[in-house]
Amino acid sequence: MAGFTGTARQPRALAVRLPNGRDALSQRLTTALATLIAPRLVPQSGRAYTQGGNAYTPVSGQVVVEARAGTTRHAVVTVVRLR
Repeated sequence: MAGFTGTARQPRALAVRLPNGRDALSQRLTTALATLIAPRLVPQSGRAYTQGGNAYTPVSGQVVVEARAGTTRHAVVTVVRLR
């Protein structure tokens, strides 16, 4: 995982690093997932951007999530669970 949108206490979506090296924003997190992930977020200062231009707050450390990414032109990334 590369970062998040929203606040560290209530993340809305995650910026995930896909196997091809791209960063992409996930769909909105469920309340249950946001609650599990929030305590592990250590925000860095500044903003980062996906290749599509979406801003997110980068994180330090490594948070691993399982995600599903669609294969269409506008691939939808859905976070499934925290690893």
